[in-house]
Amino acid sequence: MGTPVVTYIIIAFTSLVSFISFNNTANINKLIFYPYEMKETKEWFRFISHGLIHADFTHLLFNMLTLYFFGQYCELLLFSKSMYVIFYVSALVAASIPDYFKNQNNPSYRSLGASGAVAAVLASVVLLAPWQTLRIQYIIPIPAIVYLVIYIGYSAYMDRKGNDNIGHGAHLWGTLYGIAFTLIAKPGLFQYFIEQLQHPQFNFR
Repeated sequence: MGTPVVTYIIIAFTSLVSFISFNNTANINKLIFYPYEMKETKEWFRFISHGLIHADFTHLLFNMLTLYFFGQYCELLLFSKSMYVIFYVSALVAASIPDYFKNQNNPSYRSLGASGAVAAVLASVVLLAPWQTLRIQYIIPIPAIVYLVIYIGYSAYMDRKGNDNIGHGAHLWGTLYGIAFTLIAKPGLFQYFIEQLQHPQFNFR
């Protein structure tokens, strides 16, 4: 199937910057998504840079493992390498735009992590293989399409609840962006997705 070089580079670079930034307040403050400050300083690079840092090792590991498992399918089966780069970077931006407008006057809101782009990658692959078995916490088996529906619903609920600084909105909008981008880039995939939905294949081994 080939080697997912771009996926490996994204994982390596994101992991390196995240490790350097762990317990480094100065680095985090330079890169974090902070709508209130961005409105004044016009530091638009934060739409992308926040995807290079994570709260802790668990946060980083979850995102990078998900990207490892699903990014290779995006890179090798769905998009060219250059298009995959555009997809990933634009997903970071697109997933954060709603939170920017929602929180540009909120000095207490900040967020970090690659979750918006990773959610977009996951959604894109679900269009290709909706019945692929995922494992929650790597133990509980669940079809990818079911996981995605639960993921969207949970993210929408938590975003509306709005009582933490986790980027639930980025999860939701990243997922929707991933679906939209993929269907625009690969319009024939929609019919294939519908056909796959009509023929469920469960493999919980």
